[in-house]
Amino acid sequence: RYTFFKVQSVIIQSKSTNVSPLLPGRVTNCTHRLFCFNIMLLFSFRVIQSKNPAFPVGSHVVSNSGWRTHTLSDGTGLTPILPEWPKDVSLSLALGAIGMPGLTAVYGIEDVLGLQKGETLLVNAAAGAVGSVVGQIAKIKGCKVVGSAGSDAKVAYLKELGFDEVFNYKTVGSLEEALRKASPEGYDCFFENVGGPSSDVVLQQMKKFGRIAVCGSISTYNDSEPQTGPYPYFTMIFKELKMEGFLQSRWEHKHPETLKRLLAWVKEGKLQCREHVTKGFENMPAAFMGMLQGENTGKAVVAV
Repeated sequence: RYTFFKVQSVIIQSKSTNVSPLLPGRVTNCTHRLFCFNIMLLFSFRVIQSKNPAFPVGSHVVSNSGWRTHTLSDGTGLTPILPEWPKDVSLSLALGAIGMPGLTAVYGIEDVLGLQKGETLLVNAAAGAVGSVVGQIAKIKGCKVVGSAGSDAKVAYLKELGFDEVFNYKTVGSLEEALRKASPEGYDCFFENVGGPSSDVVLQQMKKFGRIAVCGSISTYNDSEPQTGPYPYFTMIFKELKMEGFLQSRWEHKHPETLKRLLAWVKEGKLQCREHVTKGFENMPAAFMGMLQGENTGKAVVAV
């Protein structure tokens, strides 16, 4: 048991945590790497003691309270799970398709790309937490979806989700040829999760006035030295492309409505979710490194 020293205090116990490729990029911008890891991890928690009426005992919240099993909070930074959350839907999805990755997918598609029915979308790292949701939402909107992934098992999974064309970028002889074969007419939109030299190859395949949403750059996160070139400015000029980086937090005011839409798609069977679950708080570092090496299909989660 814990002793409270302040009114409105809440004690929360970790149930699961997300493992996100965004973390290392943020860590490199911090002066103390371990501290930065601590503050950037999202957890789902169960309230086990409370003097705060907004967070009753037994309720569930999402928070970036850090890499820990228990947290004492005054309620700041705690986000309640949707009250209408169905009992037959795993609460860990609040860290995945019905959480930050899902929000990222929606805003990238709708607010950055402005994807329209009948257009062709390319998404790389397509079997990951964000990419798999991106492709499914694009299909809901009536688009052709091409996905790139790093194993034959992931390719098979994406085909199960309804992707129109999928290829294993590690085994194709030429990325350029694979892209052209998947969509000979080119691409209206590109949801970028990987970065690096492969992106320049994609830009060559974009249609005139194509749009690119830059969500991630996982291929560069572990670089000790910044990559240089290629520089695709002429391609962007003559194709008149639009490229925009974004974070889901820009549309925080829309989160409640968007989360309800994601939950509805899950309940209707339009949005399928797969989790790569690692059990045990002590195995969190291994899960994080495995995610960076592409071991996960779907959202990488640690069950505490």
